This record gives sequence, C-alpha cells and structure tokens, in this order.
Amino acid sequence: MSHRFPDSFLWGGAVAANQVEGAYLTDGKGLSTSDLQPQGVFGEIVERTAGDSGIKDIAIDFYHRYPEDIALFAEMGFKCLRTSIAWTRIFPQGDEETPNEAGLAFYDRLFDEMAKHHIQPLVTLSHYEMPYGLVKNYGGWGNRQVIAFFERYARTVFQRFQHKVKYWLTFNEINMSLHAPFTGVGLPEDSSKQAIYQAIHHQLVASAKAVKACHEIIPDAKIGNMLLGGLLYPLTCKPADVLETLQQNREWMFFGDVQARGAYPAYMKRFFKQQAIELQVTDDDRDALKETVDFISFSYYMSGCVTTDEDLNQKARANILNMVPNPHLQSSEWGWQIDPEGLRILLNMLYDRYQKPLFIVENGLGAKDVIESDGSINDDYRIQYLNDHLVQVAEALEDGVEVLGYTSWGPIDLVSASTAQLSKRYGFIYVDRDDQGNGTLARKRKKSFYWYREVINSNGAALKQG
Repeated sequence: MSHRFPDSFLWGGAVAANQVEGAYLTDGKGLSTSDLQPQGVFGEIVERTAGDSGIKDIAIDFYHRYPEDIALFAEMGFKCLRTSIAWTRIFPQGDEETPNEAGLAFYDRLFDEMAKHHIQPLVTLSHYEMPYGLVKNYGGWGNRQVIAFFERYARTVFQRFQHKVKYWLTFNEINMSLHAPFTGVGLPEDSSKQAIYQAIHHQLVASAKAVKACHEIIPDAKIGNMLLGGLLYPLTCKPADVLETLQQNREWMFFGDVQARGAYPAYMKRFFKQQAIELQVTDDDRDALKETVDFISFSYYMSGCVTTDEDLNQKARANILNMVPNPHLQSSEWGWQIDPEGLRILLNMLYDRYQKPLFIVENGLGAKDVIESDGSINDDYRIQYLNDHLVQVAEALEDGVEVLGYTSWGPIDLVSASTAQLSKRYGFIYVDRDDQGNGTLARKRKKSFYWYREVINSNGAALKQG
C-alpha cells in the first residue's frame, strides 16, 4: 500500500537543551541537575567544582551553531522541531523573582531562526533537568514550594514566546521519575516510594497549572504531556503474567490518566494502600488537576515482556526499564529490543484510552556509525528502523488513530541521556566529536539524511512496506 499521511502532519526531529546546547554556564545560566550527571541519567551524581568539565558542557555546541543546524533541518524539509528550554537559563537558581534576560533572548533568536525556515517549535518546559538550586535549597520536587517556582517559569516563557510557539509539553517522560528520581524529581536515588510519589504528585499539580496558564496566555496554543512509552507484553498467556502486565503498564499509564482525565484513577488507591503510601493532597490540588492536556505525546524505542517467574526476572534484565526480553525480537547494540509493530499497538492503546490526539515525539535508533574511506556514512540500519516504525504509524492512521506528528529522536548526533555518550549516535547529521570530547564539531550528512528528506517531501509515500 502507498503510505500517505495527513497534509497537516508535523514531520521533524527532537532534541533536548542539556544534550545539544552546551554553553553550560554561558550568559548567566545556572547549574541544572543534568550538569551534575556527567555519566548520564544512571551515572553517579557529582558536585561541580571550578575548572572541571563534562561532555555535556559543550555537547554539540548547538548554543552557538544553531543557525547551521536549523538550516540542515530545513534542507530535510522539517515542519517541526522539538526542543526544550533550559529552565536554568531563565531562572538560574529557580527561585528568582526576575528572569534572566540573556536566557530569554537566546530562545528568541532560536525561535526566530526556526520561523525563517518555516519550522514550528514544539517546546518542552522541563526535559530531564531542573535548577540544582531548587534541589540544594528546597529538596527538589519533594517540596510543595517548587510548584509555584515552576508555574512562574512557565508563565514567563508563555508570555515571552506566545507569538512564536504554539505547541508545548510540560515534563519530558514524566514517568521516568520512578526509575531515576534525581533526574525526574530532584530526589536522591535511594528515596522511598512515599517520597517519590509525593514529589510526583507535586509535579503533576505543577503540570496542570502550566496547562491552565498556557490556555490563559496563548488561547490558540496546544499543550500536551509526555510519557515514556514503556509498552509491555505478557511473556506467556498464563493469567498471572497477563495480570502482572496489566499492573505494570498501569504504573506508567497512571501519569497519563491524571494528566488527560484530571484525577487520580481508582486503581491507584489500592496501589497506594498496598505500598503504605499516604499522599498529602489538598482540595486545591484536586481542583488544579482538572485542567487537562490537549494531546498526549510519548517516546517509543522498544517494548518488553513481563513474567511472574522470578528466575527469569533475575536472569534476563534487558534494558533501562528492566524489561524481560522478548524471544521474538532483535535488539540494538545497547540491548533495546526493536519492535515496530509495538508502535502501532501503543498508538491504538493510547488513543482508545484517552480519545485525544497523539504525537510521537521521540523514536530512533542509537548505533555506532562508521565513516567510510570516501567520507560517506551508510547508516542503512537506521533507515530500516525508522522506515519500519513509520510504516506502523501509517497503519495506525488507517486504524483511525489521530496522530499530529512525528519527531525522530536526535536528528543530529547528540549526547545520550542514559549514558552521556556521543558514540551512541541517533542523527541524520553526523557531528565530529567523540566520547572524550575530541573532534572539530563539524556536521556531515549521513545516508539517512537524504532518505528522511525523501520521506518528508513525499509525505510518507516513499516508505517501503517490510
């Protein structure tokens, strides 16, 4: 079949401030939690000292090179670029009364450059980082005061960029706080479930307040949430495995349930009781949560399996979410299982559940690329991965799912969030920098660059059925 997407479909790519910008203390920027994780989300938390350095301090120097990069995105035909605002560029410590003008001015220039090339910004307010000042001085999202600091930040950027940005997201992969609490909510990694879920509650309230502020300040804008799409299958058809899968899928869908439906789902009452978790929830919190998102966005890289067999659970940990491997799927170099049909399944699941438009804001393949003797980079494995996933997006559209757009993760090589590696490359554009920080930072088009350009220019017709 010929794969056609809606004429309004937003084709593009996705990056995050802390993985591309660099310039980590430039123009008044404060330290973020990401700056204290030089080895990535699951690495050690390291206090910064004068004269030290980390790979993300420069990253790919997008802060200074964004005009060149956006021109390359435009050459591919991007309709949309997902990026994030570094909260610490706007409020360096997080609790200031007045924003940092130099930080606001940078994003003015960035969004103006995108507008020159007719690329719509899709902007995440908090992408795996928050001001370290709010962690050090307030205890991160465990402190209710942080809600007001986030709302001030959100209102500031909505007001400033209301004529330049019409698509917004609140928190990136908000459910990752369960797996990486320092990254997600600014809490120590060994925090109790009670502490983590209380911090998550504060973050959910803050997200809803940001949604309300966006609706007030930019009535013609759309604002969504962002979930890590951790699709799980039962390893067997044993009822115990099926039930455990239902419960584990609910662990991450719970976030979407609150953000899309405006209240805690009934099943969480039993969960909190069984875990001896007692949340402090006020009537004002309940009222705030009623402000729901306009669309659901999510990342999708892989699926996994669930079993009640403890021996298998101990022996077969596959990836960052501790999913049991699926024996019917291949894996990437980093052990992430490749499941294109899972994307169609997930799109249908989420649309059935929420009946709101969906936006795939991350999907991609991290791999080691090789520069051939003639200078070319023949990343056919990336083309295959993306082609097969986009074919399944087309199938979901045929199923009746409303999909706003697709932004592949890392259209340009960037610093990996999980491992802080540059050798784990996602891009259509190669960046000359290695894991030790060596290289010229020069940009180079890969084979996939030309492939994605053809896919966008044909509005999906160039995709090949597997």
